[in-house]
Amino acid sequence: MARKLNLATFAIFAAALLHVTMAQQTHVVGDALAWTVPNGGAAAYTTWTSRKTFAVGDILVFNFTTGLHSVAEVSKAAFDSCNTANPISISTNGPTNITLRSAGSHYYLCTLPSHCTLGQKLAINVAGSASPAPQPAAARPTTPPTAAPVTAPSANPSTAPAPSAAAPSPTVAAQTYTVGGNMGWNVPTTGGPNAYQTWANGKSFKVGDTLVFNFVNGRHNVAMVSKAAYDSCNTTSTINTINTGPARITLTNSGENYYMCTFPSHCSLGQKLAIKVTGTSAAAPTPSIAATPSGSTVPSAPSGDSPVTSPPPPSGSAPSLVLAALPVTFLSLAFARLLN
Repeated sequence: MARKLNLATFAIFAAALLHVTMAQQTHVVGDALAWTVPNGGAAAYTTWTSRKTFAVGDILVFNFTTGLHSVAEVSKAAFDSCNTANPISISTNGPTNITLRSAGSHYYLCTLPSHCTLGQKLAINVAGSASPAPQPAAARPTTPPTAAPVTAPSANPSTAPAPSAAAPSPTVAAQTYTVGGNMGWNVPTTGGPNAYQTWANGKSFKVGDTLVFNFVNGRHNVAMVSKAAYDSCNTTSTINTINTGPARITLTNSGENYYMCTFPSHCSLGQKLAIKVTGTSAAAPTPSIAATPSGSTVPSAPSGDSPVTSPPPPSGSAPSLVLAALPVTFLSLAFARLLN
């Protein structure tokens, strides 16, 4: 009878442990847009939140360059009026992680002058707790001793390969680059014709990587062109042109790749980019050039210039595979101990 009770208690504890581990979500605010002044105004972050579900225990990641932005939690009144005087909390160091501690509406904005009024503000609604309260003390004695047998995993080989099988995921190697970083895809106000080449210096572009061109519709576009057209800023001969921003271009060919804006004088004023693509990333290539519909989100990337791997997944909310694997191994060891 005692053995049956132990097994029942263990099953309840195991289910609760798995639920707690899998429930927490991590959301990279704005995904590839990151935490910056958006070209599309406040609607950019409103569109991003419309695709998300937030719960107590989830984590918001605000990617921004220290000194260029901040993130402050404020009241609804301060949010509506972009009042930065009395924030509930504030962080000036990026990236900043904020754990959602309570249900209801939460409001965030950048406190730097005019950033909030230009659209760098975020309002979310947080649902009930994602993680249940700690389990009653009666369930805890079933936890196995801290020194688990080293040889126990071999008794259940089916779970052992899981972490290593997930490690070579193609998304680990593929990189996403936000062209120009916070500058976006515009006529550069600093750096002149060399601004984008300065940004590209030191970066290693590979087949399978993605370029994200952030620009305002109707003011800019991005065209893939030949070297001759690039050198002469010839806008009449293009390989392909995207007029809707943000635009995502997946690199499918190695060698030199050339891009520019075809609006009058924009190329000659420095809105042009030449990169060298080498090797092949683990990601399978997709069509060479594609536009992201206006208002849609793109994969996670920081506001700075350094590349990031594609995860967190495009949704920005998948729980860690490592966290998911730990309780499975733990439960296997505990169950084996109960049966002995």
